[in-house]
Amino acid sequence: MHDLFITNGRVIDPSAGLDEVADVTISGGRIVRVGKLRGKARRTIDACGMIVCPGLIDVHVHCREPGHEEEETIKSAAAAAVAGGFTTICAMPNTHPPLDDEPAINYVIQRGRQAGLARVLPVGCITKGREGKELAEMGLMAEAGAVAFTDDGEGVTSSSIMQRAMQYARMLDTALMQHCQDPDLAGGHMNSGAVAVRLGLAGLAAAGEEIMLRRDLELVERTRCRYHVQHVSSAGSVELLRQAKAEGLPVTAEAAPHHLLMTDAACMNYDPNYKMNPPLRSARDVEALRSGVADGTIDCLATDHAPHSAEEKEQEFSLAPFGIISLECALGLYVKALIDSGAMDWPALIARMTANPARVLRRPWGTLAVGCEADVTVIDPNRCWTVKVDQWRSRSRNCPYDGWKLTARAVATIVAGKVKYEG
Repeated sequence: MHDLFITNGRVIDPSAGLDEVADVTISGGRIVRVGKLRGKARRTIDACGMIVCPGLIDVHVHCREPGHEEEETIKSAAAAAVAGGFTTICAMPNTHPPLDDEPAINYVIQRGRQAGLARVLPVGCITKGREGKELAEMGLMAEAGAVAFTDDGEGVTSSSIMQRAMQYARMLDTALMQHCQDPDLAGGHMNSGAVAVRLGLAGLAAAGEEIMLRRDLELVERTRCRYHVQHVSSAGSVELLRQAKAEGLPVTAEAAPHHLLMTDAACMNYDPNYKMNPPLRSARDVEALRSGVADGTIDCLATDHAPHSAEEKEQEFSLAPFGIISLECALGLYVKALIDSGAMDWPALIARMTANPARVLRRPWGTLAVGCEADVTVIDPNRCWTVKVDQWRSRSRNCPYDGWKLTARAVATIVAGKVKYEG
């Protein structure tokens, strides 16, 4: 007796080049068969008219725990994740205290297991305290279960420290993730340009992202470290990445939904829910990012889910913190930006949310291969729905998409063979 049949769905598994109507059999927490059913199951999910794919993976999520549990916890982030169709999320280390040692990594893993929802993978700090002065204990954190390293929220400024971090990351065969932002060009509140001038707000120039990325690519050429660029936001960065890949450098990158959908014009009403770092940029940058995702220059789609309390976000624009949340509506946003626009089709979109992130992490998920853990997302590609932030599972509400009408939504999320969400 098997545990679960998922029948009659359009099975899309980019890791195997599969796109056909088929049935999926799950037993003992693993994929047993993709094809015609054999035997019986305790439960059946009829996926007629639905897409059945590997569980979605988000490599960039801020869970805020430890330190700011009023904004989000590991459990609430995991609940938001499964509601959005994500079976695996990577927890960023800019917590209080930061995830910069072995006990902190163990804490996140333990709390994720206790939540029992989406799989929560800790990402460790590159430097102690995210201060950019001294390398953290990367080896011990990797042994404890850290899947990558970043000082997200801060770029590593020192070239010598970054080079040593890359050397360690290569030795550990672990990805180094970088928030590219030259601190000497930071200090602004939105994209540098005509809109910022009109609003009287200090700008964040795309050059700050591109300068650090250009330096890091030189270091990658020297070290051959696996290097991942977080939340790419500018046309110039896309071109630098395209050149790096053409040269065979081991570089990957991610794009967030807000950078694929909105421009700095959204800030015209001074709403802090449109304030994020890197900031919303120009229409030219949006088009370059969509093209970069479509042609594979940008490998992954990641939310940069960044919860904040209402008290923080209700300040005036220049005082409010950077960041928005979108785990529970990200799939619909990606469809709007990339499928509805004609940039790509469903198999390509799913690849950037499953197989590609799994390759970045070097983890055995993002596939429906027989014998692998049964992480599965069932998607209704035609479901039309309205974003209602007050109904979300996240603890925070700092989201600019409230009231947006989207198409496509996860209707079932299965983690290691267990149904964790149905909607």
